[in-house]
Amino acid sequence: MVRVTLAELAARPADVDQAKLDATTEEDIRRHMIEDGYDPDDPSYLEGAVVVRPPHMVRERLGLTQVEFARLIDAPLATLKNWEQGRTSVPPYVRVLFNILDREPEAALRALGRAPSIAA
Repeated sequence: MVRVTLAELAARPADVDQAKLDATTEEDIRRHMIEDGYDPDDPSYLEGAVVVRPPHMVRERLGLTQVEFARLIDAPLATLKNWEQGRTSVPPYVRVLFNILDREPEAALRALGRAPSIAA
């Protein structure tokens, strides 16, 4: 494994061809979807997809501060802040908890042994 400092990483040239990206049209995207085997006019490829709200939206829906929400899910405050600010990704098992808190807050809070009265 090669270790690189943040300064070294920032000094490297970008791998993205920004001009090519900016020149990409909706028709190009449509063509790429078809080439990849997706019919852009048939959204069935999205079946089974689940909308996952970001942690801050779940927390705000419950009407909690970051401190309160971190206590509720038994996570360090710094970890929650990292998730909310996108510095680190939310592990899949925590996303499941967030989905349950978002979709069934009262049941989730009962299961966590917390008062369901805080659910929005």
